[in-house]
Amino acid sequence: MSLGACDDSTDTRFLSIGTGGVTGVYYVVGGSICRLVNRDRADHGIRCSVESTGGSVYNLNVLRRGDLDMGVAQSDWQYHAFRGDVPPFADAGPDTELRALFSLHAEPFTVVARRESGIRTFHDLKGQRVNIGNPGSGQRGTMEVVMAALGWTREDFLLAAELKSAEQAQALCDGKIDAVIFTVGHPSGSILEATTACDAVLVPVTGPEIEALVEKWPYYDWAVIPGGTYRGTPEDVRTFGVRATLVARASVPDRQVRAVVEAVFGHLDDFRRLHPSFRHLAPVDMVSKGLSAPLHEAARRYYVEKGWR
Repeated sequence: MSLGACDDSTDTRFLSIGTGGVTGVYYVVGGSICRLVNRDRADHGIRCSVESTGGSVYNLNVLRRGDLDMGVAQSDWQYHAFRGDVPPFADAGPDTELRALFSLHAEPFTVVARRESGIRTFHDLKGQRVNIGNPGSGQRGTMEVVMAALGWTREDFLLAAELKSAEQAQALCDGKIDAVIFTVGHPSGSILEATTACDAVLVPVTGPEIEALVEKWPYYDWAVIPGGTYRGTPEDVRTFGVRATLVARASVPDRQVRAVVEAVFGHLDDFRRLHPSFRHLAPVDMVSKGLSAPLHEAARRYYVEKGWR
């Protein structure tokens, strides 16, 4: 049973948030939310804890089973989990109890390659050793969407590695792989590690197949990673991307949802300072962009009170 479903008579109730790898921005998201929630624990009696997980798809599956209260997920996988329209959600069908709380930072689909590999465009990845992401992660899911759009399979790579985000920078710099795929907010600690520890560059993700994806799906948009964000890439890098979102079950008690949205939006300036990816967050975007599941009723009421919906 989800910890969030504990008896209302309990003095302290527990709230668990599924995130991603410990070096990724999702883990920072969960930690930042819990820090703000726990700061006011004496008032609302809720203790928030963070769990490092396999990422978006994992979080959405575990939420469905009721083993987490909330989770961070890419906007595209929120869309597909709610509709049950594509693997790995098609077999289970639509998750009609999935609820959105708010969206967060933009997450460009990012390719980082060893300079000596000669990879300068996305199409250059064919025949190379590429980390396509661990099963259950959002980056793996999005990479599979892009591969399908291009007509690629795993056999098109010399090696299709399944490393977790915390492992890929070291593998890149050790020469075990030629490139990594990452759907992440910037600056990313993992990419900073890769571009600082070895000679690596960011690669643009463009072309007619990508244009078709952006045009077709509402959760994709064009993105630019500013030049100079990482060593070795002084020019802007054009790609596409999604948004990070916080989701929950419809059954999560209103009091817990209210505690989370009040903690974040009531202390938004503090939240923005907790990671560079959060710097430009604005309420009007957070309560609308990338949210393809219905809002949790407690969150919706709060946003109506604030005049944002």
